[in-house]
Amino acid sequence: KRQIMMQILTPEARSRLANLRLTRPDYVNQIELQLIQLAQAGRIASKITDEQLKELLRKLAGQKKEINITRK
Repeated sequence: KRQIMMQILTPEARSRLANLRLTRPDYVNQIELQLIQLAQAGRIASKITDEQLKELLRKLAGQKKEINITRK
């Protein structure tokens, strides 16, 4: 898993994921699995840059469901 991440991410993008892993390790594991699947399917043409990773993280964060609890 680590070797594949080194092949598909730039050092800056790997650093960002490492920092994010400190706060949300389960989220980072999910992202890494998705990136590995994309790489194995041949859908990643070049290394993913930090900017591309930030955009991917924004898209995935937008899919998160919002939960509101109202007390009456």
